[in-house]
Amino acid sequence: MNMSVKRNRSFFSSRISLMALGLSVLTACGGGQGGMKMGDNEFAVQSVTVTSSSQTTQYPATIKGLQDIEIRPQVSGFIVKLCVDEGATVRKGQALFQIDPTQYKAAYDQAKAGVESAKANLKTVTETEANKKMLHEQKIISDFEYQTAVNNLLTAKANLAQAEAAYAAAKQNLGFCTVTSPSDGVIGTFPYRVGALVSASVAQPLTTVSQIGDMYVYFSMTEKQLLALTKAGGTLKEQLEKMPAVKLQLSDGTMYDAEGKIDAVSGVIDQTTGSVSMRAIFPNKQNILRSGGMANVVFPYAMDNIILIPQTATQEIQDKKFVYVLQADSTLKHTEIQVSNLNDGKNYIVTGGLKEGDKVVVEGVQTLQDGQKIVPITVAQKEAKYQKALQDQRDGNIQTAFN
Repeated sequence: MNMSVKRNRSFFSSRISLMALGLSVLTACGGGQGGMKMGDNEFAVQSVTVTSSSQTTQYPATIKGLQDIEIRPQVSGFIVKLCVDEGATVRKGQALFQIDPTQYKAAYDQAKAGVESAKANLKTVTETEANKKMLHEQKIISDFEYQTAVNNLLTAKANLAQAEAAYAAAKQNLGFCTVTSPSDGVIGTFPYRVGALVSASVAQPLTTVSQIGDMYVYFSMTEKQLLALTKAGGTLKEQLEKMPAVKLQLSDGTMYDAEGKIDAVSGVIDQTTGSVSMRAIFPNKQNILRSGGMANVVFPYAMDNIILIPQTATQEIQDKKFVYVLQADSTLKHTEIQVSNLNDGKNYIVTGGLKEGDKVVVEGVQTLQDGQKIVPITVAQKEAKYQKALQDQRDGNIQTAFN
C-alpha cells in the first residue's frame, strides 16, 4: 500500500515537472504572438501589400496662455494686503494687492477741497463780472475796470479746471493703491509680500495673470514637413483651415481630452534650425493646461499607397533595418529596407527595399541567417499551431505539445 502511494506521488511529480518544463521552453521560444519558434524549421511569412494608414508624429511644445499679463504697481508704497493667493483663479477687476493709501488719500482730500474752493471763487468772480458789466454798460465804470473783472473770471475758470485735473489725478492714484486684475485668468507667484516697498520701476512684476480659457501651444516642424502640408496652395487662411486637428500629450504621458487647431504659422524660417514655428489653440475649460507647461503636439498623417510591415519582422544593424525576404526556392535573402520616421509603435512604413508581393518573415528573425532554407507558413497557421501546443500542455500531452 505504501509503495503504491509513493509510485503515484512520483508519477504525479514527474508529470508536473514535465509540464513546467514544457511551459518554460514555449515561453523561452517566443511566448506567444511576437516571434514564437516551435523548435522546427517552420516560420511565419507575410506577403507585402499596399495599403493606407493613419500615422502620427510628435513635436515638443510649450504651453502659453492667450495672454500672460505682468501686473506692476502704478504708485509707490508699502504692500499692506494680499487679496488673493498664488495660483488663484480671478476675474477681471478683482482686487489682487493693496498698497498703503495714506498719502494718496490725503492728496485726494486736498485736491477735492481745492476743487470746492475753485468753484466758490468762480461763483464769486462770475457774479462780480456780471455786476461790472451792468455798470460798464451804464458808463459808471471804465473799460479797464470791466476788463479786469472779465480777466478775473477767465482766471477763476482756469483755476477750477486746474483743480479738477489735480483732483482727477489724485483720485486715480488713490485707485491705483488697489491693484486689480486686468482680465480673467490664473495668478502666478508673488515675489513681493506684505511690507515690501514697491514702485512702478521694480525689477519684477507683482505677479502675472495668465488667461487660460483657451491656451496657445507653440511647436516647430521642418520646412519639408510644412511643405508637405501646404503644397496644395491657396491663401494662408485656407491652408490653416485644411490642416487636421491635433492632439496634445501631457508631460505625464496622458493624452489631453480636447483636440486643438493650428491657427498660425510663422512666415520666417529659422536659418539656424531650418524649422518653422507654429501655433495651435486648445480649449481649457477645466483649467488643466497651465501657462509655461511642456507637452507634445501629436500631429496626424493620413497616408495612402504605402507598405506596412510589423516591427517584429525587422533587424537593426548599425542604425540600418533589415528583413528576410523569402525567395522562390524557400531560401531567405537578408535585405536592407528604408523606413519612414513615422510609425505607430507596431508597424514600420517602408519607403524602399521592398515591393508589393514580396514575402517577409515576421517571426524569429533573430535566429535566421542569409541563404537559410525554411518551411514558410502563414501567420494564421503559426497562431493555430501555438494554440494547439498550449492546449496539449493543459491536457498533459507533453509529447504532442512539441510536435
